[in-house]
Amino acid sequence: MSGGPDPGDGMTLGVEEELFVVDVGTRQLVDAAPLLAAVGGGRDGYPSYADEFRTSMIESRTSPCPSLGQLRHELCTLRLGLVRAAESAGQGIVAAASVPLAEWRTEPINPHPRFQRVVDVYARMALEHVVCGMHVHVGIADRDVAIQVMNRVRPWLPVLLALSASSPFWMGERTGYASYRSVVFARWPVSGIPGSFSSFDEYVRVMELLVGTEAAADKRQVFDDVRPGIPHPTLEFRIADSCTRVDEAIVVAGLCRALVQVCLAELADDVPSPEIRPELLRAARWRASRFGLADRLVGPASGDLRPAATVVDQLLAYVRSGLEQAGDWEEVTTLVAEMLRTGSSAQRQQRVFADGADLSGVVDHLVRETANLQGGSGWAQGA
Repeated sequence: MSGGPDPGDGMTLGVEEELFVVDVGTRQLVDAAPLLAAVGGGRDGYPSYADEFRTSMIESRTSPCPSLGQLRHELCTLRLGLVRAAESAGQGIVAAASVPLAEWRTEPINPHPRFQRVVDVYARMALEHVVCGMHVHVGIADRDVAIQVMNRVRPWLPVLLALSASSPFWMGERTGYASYRSVVFARWPVSGIPGSFSSFDEYVRVMELLVGTEAAADKRQVFDDVRPGIPHPTLEFRIADSCTRVDEAIVVAGLCRALVQVCLAELADDVPSPEIRPELLRAARWRASRFGLADRLVGPASGDLRPAATVVDQLLAYVRSGLEQAGDWEEVTTLVAEMLRTGSSAQRQQRVFADGADLSGVVDHLVRETANLQGGSGWAQGA
């Protein structure tokens, strides 16, 4: 991803999607290497595909896009390439943070030395890590500015998690959580909503200290929900589960960029940064992971519990100027209204299960939703 220009000049955004490959007969995870080779994985540049921590995962990476329209086109093109190659091999692609029937004890880990280093450092915690997320990069060339924006976006991160929640099942069981992926990540010593920093130099010093303690295997193994892009000159939002529908990915990406736009405007106007207790941020994150959009969330400004739709509306009101500046207001609000009507991916999976399907049926549902590229823009599968 490349750094973006000043607000109003077409700030770029890009997305990395982590995706599972499953056998459509057994609904179990399978080795993604043949599929990755078939779609030309491993090449440099964007858009492209890459391998991931588990051999059953593939990461797709868009280019730095100036608009949600281009981002949608690249996301759909990347998914379509994988879906077509998978179908020819009797496989399916799952865009979700967890696959209900996945079993960590039998899923191989990528033998790349970097990934093996993670296993050496984190032991069983790494071995149990079978989850996928979506990362949104918003271009900010100035690293100190990126830190100041990072400080300001933190109260809204749980709302992004609730919108993206897609992991209600784990290792063949119902978890009671909308995003169990976020629970898995919360166990890592360098994860969650970060503290505030005065400068990029301070951030780097703290990261170096963490690496020195071996709480982080290296600077790339800092799994905070938002961080300065490494090595890209971006702000990287890492809070989201992998989004099952492309429309959901578009909403999260559009909101991330709008958050950056609004925070940059606040910085320019010397608006004080909100003081939020870290305990409240942790509680808000937990609440979003537990219930997603199905219950109440913590209001970022008030700290009290409010209906999820109300808190989502508060986020939209806060970022309205950023969405309008990018020309995204109508599309994002329309898609958010649809998400609130149909529920998050987690809610839809739970409905499929409640309607009598077993977990194999939930996997089938995820494969179908991932492959359905008919979204808000009319970008149809096979187009």
